[in-house]
Amino acid sequence: MRKIRFIIPGKPKGKARPRFTKNGGAYTPDDTIKYEKFVGIMYRSAGGREIEAKTPVRVHITAIYPIPQNANKAVKALMHEAKILPVGKPDIDNVTKIVLDGLNGIAWHDDAQVVSVLAEKEYGEDACVIVTIETLPTGIEQYRGGARG
Repeated sequence: MRKIRFIIPGKPKGKARPRFTKNGGAYTPDDTIKYEKFVGIMYRSAGGREIEAKTPVRVHITAIYPIPQNANKAVKALMHEAKILPVGKPDIDNVTKIVLDGLNGIAWHDDAQVVSVLAEKEYGEDACVIVTIETLPTGIEQYRGGARG
C-alpha cells in the first residue's frame, strides 16, 4: 500500500454546476477548471504520480475553513476544538467532486478506482484542503498473499 498526503492552499472551493449557452450547449466555468488544474499541480508537487489502473484507492479530504474574524474569543476556541463546525457553502460533496475531478488522469487512471471517500469540514487558522490518498490491495493480491477464504 502506498500513501500520499498533500495540501491545496486557500479557501476550499466546490465544483460549480455546468453553465449553459443560449444554444443549449453546456460548459464548465473557468474558475472550476483552474481549480481542478491547481489540485493536480499540488498533487504532483508533493511527489504524487499516477496510480496503476485497476488499483483501488481510498481518499480522505479535510476542508479547512477560515475562522471568521468577527467571532468572539469563546467561539473561536470552540471552532479550534471542532465543537463548532462549518455548515456553510461550499457543500462537502462539491468540494469532494472538484478534488476528485482534479485528480482524474493525474493521481489515478480513472476515478472509478476510488472505492472509499471520507470528506470532512472543519475550522482552522489557514484555509486549505488536505488530501490523503492511499492505495489498497486488490482482491487478487490478497488471495495470492495467502488470505484464502
